[in-house]
Amino acid sequence: MFEIRDTQQRRIHKKTILLTVILLAWFLVIVGRLVDLQVIHHPEFRTEVLNQNSHTSEIIPRRGGIYDRNGTTLAVSLPVFSVAYVPFKGDPPKKHLAQINLLQKVLSLAERDIQRILARIEDKDTFVWIKRKISDEEYEKVNRLNLAGISFREENKRFYPLGQLAAHVLGGVGMDDKGLSGVEQKYDELLKGVSGESLILQDARKRKYQIEVLKEPQPGRDLILTIDQTIQHIAERELRRAVDETQANWGTVVISNPASGEILAMASFPTYDPNIYPGVSREADINRAVRYNFEPGSTFKIITVSAALELGTSRLSDTFDCREGKIRIGGWTVWDHEKLGILTFPAVFIHSSNVGTIKISQSIPQDRFYNAIQAFGFGKKTEVGLPGEENGIFHSLTKWTKASLPSISIGYGISVTAIQVLQALNVIANRGILVPPRIIKEKLQAGVPAAQAPRVISEQTAAEVTEILEAATEEGTGKEALLEGFPIAGKTGTAQKLDPALGGYSARKHLSAFAGFVPADKPVLSIVIILDEPKGTLYYGGQVAAPVFRDIARSVLLYLHEPPRVSPKPKPVITAQLQDRRKP
Repeated sequence: MFEIRDTQQRRIHKKTILLTVILLAWFLVIVGRLVDLQVIHHPEFRTEVLNQNSHTSEIIPRRGGIYDRNGTTLAVSLPVFSVAYVPFKGDPPKKHLAQINLLQKVLSLAERDIQRILARIEDKDTFVWIKRKISDEEYEKVNRLNLAGISFREENKRFYPLGQLAAHVLGGVGMDDKGLSGVEQKYDELLKGVSGESLILQDARKRKYQIEVLKEPQPGRDLILTIDQTIQHIAERELRRAVDETQANWGTVVISNPASGEILAMASFPTYDPNIYPGVSREADINRAVRYNFEPGSTFKIITVSAALELGTSRLSDTFDCREGKIRIGGWTVWDHEKLGILTFPAVFIHSSNVGTIKISQSIPQDRFYNAIQAFGFGKKTEVGLPGEENGIFHSLTKWTKASLPSISIGYGISVTAIQVLQALNVIANRGILVPPRIIKEKLQAGVPAAQAPRVISEQTAAEVTEILEAATEEGTGKEALLEGFPIAGKTGTAQKLDPALGGYSARKHLSAFAGFVPADKPVLSIVIILDEPKGTLYYGGQVAAPVFRDIARSVLLYLHEPPRVSPKPKPVITAQLQDRRKP
């Protein structure tokens, strides 16, 4: 009896010990696991949990607005939503594919977009853009789907309310709001602001339940341009009309206030709508006012005449024999458009004689002519405030040949930009002072004093050249620029273009130009017009570019409420032309 009890007690004791061992082992396992989770691998697991249930997000700042000189909005950033996908770790590929297929229908995603998204998910990216900057309608449709892992991010979309107006000045931005051209690119650092940062907490189904701002964003700075949207509209309208009528390859117009150097309008055609930037053609994207070099032809005679008068190598009373209508320089023959006889110094310019201009230049020392060209600002950027500006092509004096001076005097052998021509023209309009052009109205660097404007030629020389420019429009090649009630000072230009196929200058391809300011006695506008390869029988600058000057000037002066004035009659000394008595 007692033996049976002892046996039972021993069995119970053994079971108790075994159970205690099992419980102890189980406890040790739990403790070990807790130590593993809470101590050994705690940082790793904590990071994984945070990655699954929280992430930081950039807060895009509001990009600064761009305005014209009168406060008209040219560019503004508006808030929009973008759709992103935050894949949950462990979800099978089929689930991801199903989610994306649902979004494809709602967001009209292309097949290449689907492949890109799935590739990013396969690469275990924790954040994948689905579609950037969606419409309000698309946002509502996606939101109604209530899909796990779908996240919305608030961004900014650049909007240009006036469409194509001043497109080449404004430029455009990319999907990430980075300026890619125009003032958007040049002043991107000022416009873009400073990004902020937020912490987003979400549950296991990827639903946000808390957003904490870690760093507040700083909005970008607004820019005020010198552009006047009304004058810009006039310039673009007349330029488009001229290109259409002449069937030119392209055209550009630049308008400024000579006294301040402020650019009131800058237009190029073909153009584009910055709202769809950067999806524009390469040809349309070029701001040809600052990014295209060309040989200026006869418009460059303004520099030659100014240099000759300033240096005293020629006088207004000098005469030049242009009866043959041609002259040989450096092994090639330069022709006048017609035989002009014996011309006074002013008449050489008024009738745009190549022969007479070359003879004027031959009395100017090479080094002094070179310095004069540099003083007018050629061979270097004007620093107008736009990206991609060209220097022009102006070879150093050591590379000049015997033909360089005479050829450059008539606008060949040197390449310039339209904005450089405008700057040089403004030297005459400002009575000899060079005032650099600028596109930004406000000072971007407070406390930096403006450099004193340099004097290029004397006031007397500038006044004499102005009188010659007036006569050139009243009875010379620029008659089509005349505007009733306003004295015009201007110069035409028709440059033959180099044709690589011919290995020389083409007789059929021309670049036509007109550069002038109005009113001549007290300029409020200076305008440069360039048309590339006008087709048809009319191609001279006086035929196709001068009328554009007239039409633009008429509209802008009316807009500015400029009162008409009587144009003074040209002085006899300016227009004198001696007749060759021996000519039958």
